[in-house]
Amino acid sequence: MRATSALRGRAFRRGSGNVKGMRAAVLHAFNGLPVATEVPDPVRGPGQCLVRIHAAALNPVDLRVATGTFYGGTPQLPYVPGTEAAGVVVEGTATPAGTRVRIERRAGSRDAGLIAELAVVDEDDVDLLPEAVEDAVAAGLGVAGMAAWLGLEWRANLRRGETVLVLGASGMVGRIGVQAARLQGAGRVLAGIRSANHTAEVLALGADETVLLDPALDVRAQAAVISEAARGSLDVVLDPLWGAPAAAAIEALGAGGRLVNIGESAGADAVLRSASLRGRMLLVLGHSNVVTPPDILHDCYRKLAEHAAARHLVIPVELIGMEHVADAWGRQMGSPHCKLVIDPRM
Repeated sequence: MRATSALRGRAFRRGSGNVKGMRAAVLHAFNGLPVATEVPDPVRGPGQCLVRIHAAALNPVDLRVATGTFYGGTPQLPYVPGTEAAGVVVEGTATPAGTRVRIERRAGSRDAGLIAELAVVDEDDVDLLPEAVEDAVAAGLGVAGMAAWLGLEWRANLRRGETVLVLGASGMVGRIGVQAARLQGAGRVLAGIRSANHTAEVLALGADETVLLDPALDVRAQAAVISEAARGSLDVVLDPLWGAPAAAAIEALGAGGRLVNIGESAGADAVLRSASLRGRMLLVLGHSNVVTPPDILHDCYRKLAEHAAARHLVIPVELIGMEHVADAWGRQMGSPHCKLVIDPRM
């Protein structure tokens, strides 16, 4: 885990009024950048606990919500972004003070607000953390990790010994997807990457081979490259890209193959051939954490945390201080290839 050491020890100066307040990232305009601002402390209600945030992860979904066009809802401006964090319980009823927890709020909700020093959350919604999992890893593991893990296990129904292609394998969802496929018993794992610079990284995560996603190739030519790497038998595709890469992967799928789409970073549209879908009885499935039942999400996070505690699943993390949240937001727009995590204490 890498920290921005120059930010350590900086103090935040409170306002001169008597209103109790905390520091939080605030968005004042859609498609804008958040700024560190003092806002009122949250108030704990019945059945809730108050959590002091130690680490709040940035996710692509946070940026999509900030466009004002997210399918899961649009918060009213101004609002505090952030859907995933880890910290320590300050006050609770069923959850004792001092308990380390991971919390998540629904993307698109005005109440998301986790890039802040304090947050309130329903006690039924907290995930208890193993001691071996650091706060920054715990905060950054859930949204990306659950999309990858559930995309393979729950939606694709991955079976032991099957061949899996993970598109966008150098991104956070893809990195976790490569590891998840291996942990779930895939026989062969292919990592689709857009730059050969990431070859060593994804092979170290457990991929058997990389597939270069070349924008200069047409769909059929790219499909041929994928088929060659799959040795003629591709069963499952985990797809955070959509667009042309997804169309090529569908052309490469074998009979009864499944593609699970969890994002659209390569484009919102893909042209698919009907004959390919019908002739090989393919399944094209969607997955979103936002509409997944809570019990499935909690069970999945428990698995992810256990694998992280055992070092069977690793993610690169960079800690950034609250005063630099706008810079981190800008970097997230450019796919940083690591998990950017805001530490409100820095």
